[in-house]
Amino acid sequence: MLRNLLFLIVFVSSASAQKMELRQVDTKINASFRGLSVIDDSVAWVSGSKGWVGVTLNGGKDWNFRQVKGFEQCDFRSLYAFNNRSAVIANAGSPAYILRTEDGGATWRKVYENNDTAAFIDGVDFRDHKNGIIYGDPINGRLLLLSTTDGGKTWIEHPRGECPLMSRGEASFAASGTGIRWIGNRKIVIATGGIVSRLLVSENRGKCWEAISTPILQGKASTGIFSFLALDKKSWVIAGGDFMQDSLRTANLFVTYNSGKSWNAPASTTRGYRECLAVIGSMPVRNANTILATGPGGIDISYDNGNNWLPLSDEKQFHVVKRSRHGDLIIMAGGGGKVAVVKVSN
Repeated sequence: MLRNLLFLIVFVSSASAQKMELRQVDTKINASFRGLSVIDDSVAWVSGSKGWVGVTLNGGKDWNFRQVKGFEQCDFRSLYAFNNRSAVIANAGSPAYILRTEDGGATWRKVYENNDTAAFIDGVDFRDHKNGIIYGDPINGRLLLLSTTDGGKTWIEHPRGECPLMSRGEASFAASGTGIRWIGNRKIVIATGGIVSRLLVSENRGKCWEAISTPILQGKASTGIFSFLALDKKSWVIAGGDFMQDSLRTANLFVTYNSGKSWNAPASTTRGYRECLAVIGSMPVRNANTILATGPGGIDISYDNGNNWLPLSDEKQFHVVKRSRHGDLIIMAGGGGKVAVVKVSN
């Protein structure tokens, strides 16, 4: 078991009277973590390159890391955990695998395999403990879509005719696992990137799709949306940019209040390309969401639903941040084996 060893105060906001503290774990693991699932104030999972998966049962104080036997060369960028025992992981690359554990990561069972050379899984999300969806880069021009109705024990590929037709040079990014979001019981939103960067929206659990154009930076394989965040059914935030120019602030973040019919650029944006957006709290007076944006170049924060951004930290290589689905625990993870617990206090 690994203990939290480094305590780093990151930021004190005079505007909100909030203090944020980053408690970093010395994992001693040379891996890049991009998969993250935070269940409650006790249980969280991370996954990443070289087959590594980690679990905490006490809010990030202690972690147990294991390499998935037989899959040590896989980069498990997609992860969804149900509890302290059961989770689903999927790798980025070909062959594409989906694995499931029911014993806390001690053993894993392969539940899906795709040997197409174009197979590349980008993300996973569930609307409940039974119904989930996985998506990946296009195969023969159409997005790869898989669904489960039994908690990830079995996966069924969507008929090719139901899968969105992609534009030339359009794919997606497995940067933080936040390119796909289930909103409510029926709506699913998928973010694409590359030469063309859009939002693909289904109102019927993935059977039919419509495409929404976005003003995010696009036109190259390295550009587009890297993270999609739904504040409510109609208010969304998209973030990204160009990962080859991570300090570029051009058209890297936008907000919509009408499901993408129109978009607003923030008055002050993040300090460049960002890979992940996450709501970490709210301001009671203004009833506005506090959002973190992470990326290789640093961390930024917004106290007003993404309309204005402030620098939070120059700490590098945090790829993903999430708050627990049932509580207040906030975890960040990234390159170089980085895992940290974020503490917010007044």
